[in-house]
Amino acid sequence: MSYETALRDEVHQRLDRIGQAGIMVGIPSYNNAGTIGHVVQQAAQGMVEHFPDLKPVLMNSDGGSPDGTMDVVRNTEALAGVEVVAGQYQGLPGKGSAFRAIFEAAEMLGVKACVVVDSDLRSVTPDWIRRLAGPIVHEGYDYVTPFYSRHKYDGTITNNIAYPMTRALYGVDVRQPIGGDFGFSGKLAKAYAGKDVWETNVARFGIDIWMTTTAINEGFRMAQTYLGAKIHDAKDPAAHLGPMFRQVVGSLFMLMTTYAERWQRVEEVQQAPILGEKLVAEPEPVNVTLSALIDKFKAGFEENADLWQQAMNDANFDAVAELAGLSQDAYGFPVDLWARVVFDFAVAYNHGIEGLTPDEMLDSMTGLYYGRTAGFVKTTWDMTTAQAEEVVNAQAKAFMRLKPYLVGRWNERP
Repeated sequence: MSYETALRDEVHQRLDRIGQAGIMVGIPSYNNAGTIGHVVQQAAQGMVEHFPDLKPVLMNSDGGSPDGTMDVVRNTEALAGVEVVAGQYQGLPGKGSAFRAIFEAAEMLGVKACVVVDSDLRSVTPDWIRRLAGPIVHEGYDYVTPFYSRHKYDGTITNNIAYPMTRALYGVDVRQPIGGDFGFSGKLAKAYAGKDVWETNVARFGIDIWMTTTAINEGFRMAQTYLGAKIHDAKDPAAHLGPMFRQVVGSLFMLMTTYAERWQRVEEVQQAPILGEKLVAEPEPVNVTLSALIDKFKAGFEENADLWQQAMNDANFDAVAELAGLSQDAYGFPVDLWARVVFDFAVAYNHGIEGLTPDEMLDSMTGLYYGRTAGFVKTTWDMTTAQAEEVVNAQAKAFMRLKPYLVGRWNERP
């Protein structure tokens, strides 16, 4: 069932009564009763302290949490002067549908700036709201992404796919394209709300990469902002993946067709400006199980070798097959090989393999992702987070250096 709006009637009526606002913070949630109260307090305080001339609204866009998340939002103290809207969105279950409701609310209220923050944040402060909304209110930016200090094993999908692919495809170095915490103008919120993507993976975990890619390619002025450490409920990348990989990477690959004419012409990279004072903060450690990552890669090879062979060129497949036979001590996953493998799957996803759905291709690719993550962990095991960041940067440069391989493969496939 498709929906013309993500706003339920009672939420729409509540927004009608509010009428208009100058700034809004949106918080998507599902079963976050234990953490969302802190986020609400910090966000509300940030709007009141840093934007006293703008009428503030705080909106919780919930997925139908049975744990009373919305009640926590409604009952949280320290909201003097802040209009609070807490309601369940409608549409496909997922973060993207929650954001769609926030976009529509921002458009209805005519806000100048909107900020979205995750509902499990422990490191959020009122200053985050200033840093994410200030460039929009005072400097005319349309889109502001976070620049965090994150542990070397937090955000492995970002580090190994979303960041290097976004940088190589579109020529903009934005370090956290799927960071979760963003600022955007009312103009951009309206543009997002008007897109016809809400029956795709964008309505789920694909929303962040879609927002960033759309802003880059459709001429919106963007920047990054220092936020210090991101402390949240991070998970071992060997133990928790679920549908997130398919939805993020599927959206990233899908958008390559939308913007194919543009990305094939991009040959240089420019860094999106990083604004504000740099915050020095030490992120919390994230546990990772190297043996489990390697085992999942080898199991993926056993299960999907035929599919991988269809998606990859022969030399890349042979190299991957060789890796699957290595012991843990000898194991490694070279950066250049990884870039070519991602490019192979991007082409296969968009041009198709007979008898396979795009989701089947992406599900099989998770084994390769585990393999590359294992290689990154082995390389960086004894490194500090700052040293590991240099490895991430070198990998991103390798994706750009090897981009002619992608363009060639894209144009040789029907």
